[in-house]
Amino acid sequence: MVQTAPRELNYVIADRFYVEMEGTLTAAFNECSGLGVQLKREAFMEGGVNDQQRILIGQPEFSDLALKRGITNNLVFWAWLNDILTCKTNCRRTINILLFNQAGETIQCWTVIGAIPVSWKAPPLQADGNTVAIEELTLAYEGLQINQAQSGGSQSLSKGRTPTGYFA
Repeated sequence: MVQTAPRELNYVIADRFYVEMEGTLTAAFNECSGLGVQLKREAFMEGGVNDQQRILIGQPEFSDLALKRGITNNLVFWAWLNDILTCKTNCRRTINILLFNQAGETIQCWTVIGAIPVSWKAPPLQADGNTVAIEELTLAYEGLQINQAQSGGSQSLSKGRTPTGYFA
């Protein structure tokens, strides 16, 4: 009988991601869409080169981030939106979207820079319903960074983080 070394199980499953704002886990969401960037580009033909085109790359454009069916016992998202509605300054936040494996270790972190809520929807209020705390939260953002945990997810939530929320 051949003995094999134990394999680390590092499955990524879609229902285990959380949103961290200002160093605190604030909510768990069932769906996250819109993480993406598109570079503006301009194509032009160079004189005398008839079989190619040249591409000039412009500014990045980030799509809106939609977080759906969230569970939280914290009013931080509503307070954030309320600050914007009451014209308070410095309303942009850095948001971390954390993806965990089954052992609770951070697999990947998407850091959304300069995020600001542009839409917030509550679930329908029904006496016999089992709705969630936030139906949909849409964020516009200015930048995106993606960090992957080292050694296949060896970092847990409590270690390897800087005060700004980034992985060391």
